[in-house]
Amino acid sequence: MPDLQDGETTHIQGSGSKPYELKNVGGVYSCTCPAWRNQSLPIEKRTCKHLRAFRGEAEEEARIGQALPSKPVKTSSRDSTAPPLLLAETWDNQVDLAGWWMSEKLDGVRAYWDGKAFISRLGNLYHAPDWFIDGLPKFPLDGELWIDRKKFQRTVSIVKRQDKSDHWKEVTFRVFDAPAVHGDFVSRLRFFEDYFENHSLPHAQPHPHQVCKSLDHLRQELTKVEAVGGEGLMLRKPTSKYEVGRSSTLLKVKNFHDAEAKVLQHLEGAGKHKGRLGALFVELPDGTRFSVGTGFSDKEREKPPPIGSTITFRYQELSEGGVPRFPSYVGVRADSVAPPSSKPAQIAPSPAPEVIAATTPRRFEFVEGKSSKFWEIVLNGNEVTVRYGRIGSNGQSKNKSFPDAEAASRHAEKLIEEKTEEGYAEK
Repeated sequence: MPDLQDGETTHIQGSGSKPYELKNVGGVYSCTCPAWRNQSLPIEKRTCKHLRAFRGEAEEEARIGQALPSKPVKTSSRDSTAPPLLLAETWDNQVDLAGWWMSEKLDGVRAYWDGKAFISRLGNLYHAPDWFIDGLPKFPLDGELWIDRKKFQRTVSIVKRQDKSDHWKEVTFRVFDAPAVHGDFVSRLRFFEDYFENHSLPHAQPHPHQVCKSLDHLRQELTKVEAVGGEGLMLRKPTSKYEVGRSSTLLKVKNFHDAEAKVLQHLEGAGKHKGRLGALFVELPDGTRFSVGTGFSDKEREKPPPIGSTITFRYQELSEGGVPRFPSYVGVRADSVAPPSSKPAQIAPSPAPEVIAATTPRRFEFVEGKSSKFWEIVLNGNEVTVRYGRIGSNGQSKNKSFPDAEAASRHAEKLIEEKTEEGYAEK
C-alpha cells in the first residue's frame, strides 16, 4: 500500500466534487473530510475511510491501536485557569536598553512548568512524556518548547499531541525565567542557571542571555539573529520583578527600517494628547497611506511637521498590503520643503474610515476536531477590526477604536500573539 512521508500530502476523491487532502505531519495523519474533523479523539488517534483506503486497514489500525470507533470518544482536558505569565510589550525605539539582558526571541510554544506539568498560556495541558520531564524542578519555570528556527508549525503539531510520543525527542524546553523566585531578574536568572548547572537534563536548558551594551550592540545582535532565520530579540530589565500580565520591563525587538513619507494631515490626539497632534497621516511614494502616532516629543506634538513636508520614520516590517508596521517618527528630512502657507497648521479630527487606505487583512485559521475557524484582523490608523467565524461563513466583525495608532498597533499585536498561542496558523 502507498504511504505518506513526513510532510507529504496527497488527494483522494470523496463523494463530492472536490477531493479531500490527506496529510502526514510528524506522524499525525489527517484528512480534510468532515468525518475526520468532527471526531472528539486526540488528533493522532483519528482515522477515516479515506485514510484507510489509501494506507490500508491493517496499517491504520496498527497506527491508532484500535478499530475505527463507532461513536466519537470524548477525552478529558485540564480545566484550569491560565498560568501567571509575564508578557512582553514591543520596543518603540524610545527606551534606552543599555544594561538590559538580551536573548533571542524563539519561534516556539510558550510553556509554563508548574512543578508537575507543562501548561500553555491559555491553561491547557501539554502531554510531555515522563522521560522529557524527568529531573525538572518542583518550582515553576517559564520558557519555550522549541525545536529550531522556522519550525513553529512542527513544534505545535508535536506538543499538542496527547500520546506522549517519541516526537518529543525533537523538542527542548528553553528556560528564561523562574516566576516564584523572589528578587530581580538577575537573581532569578542566576538561580535557575545554578539549578541546571547541577542537574544535567537532555531536554531542558537555560536560554542564553547577555547584557546589552549599547544601541549599536543591540542592532548588531539583531542582525546576527535575523541573518540565521531568528525572529528578533527579547530584552529584560535587570532590576525588574516577575509581574503577571503585559509589562514594559520585558520588551520584544524586531529589526527596524528607515523610510520617508509625505505628511498629508495632522490627526488630533485623544486622552493626554487631546488638543494637539495625535498622529501624522502620511503617504509613501507608492501611494500607500497610513498613520504615524509614536516617536514625537511634547514639543513636536505642539508644533508638528508641516503638511507637505517629508518625514523620516522607522518601522519593523511591511504587512502583506505593504503598510509599515509599528511606524515611529524620527524627524523631518533636512532638505524637506513644505509648500508656503500664511496660516498655521491645523490639527484635524481623524479622517473618515474611507479616507484611510486600510491594511490587507491578516488571516489565521484553526482546524482541529470539530473546530474549523478563521480569524482576520485589520489595523487601520487608530482602529482595529477583527472578523471571525466558521470557515466558509461570513462570520461576524468587531471594531475597536484607540486614542492613537500606537495603542491600536499594540492591541493588534497582542491579539495576534494570543491567536498564535491558541494554535491558529497564518494563511
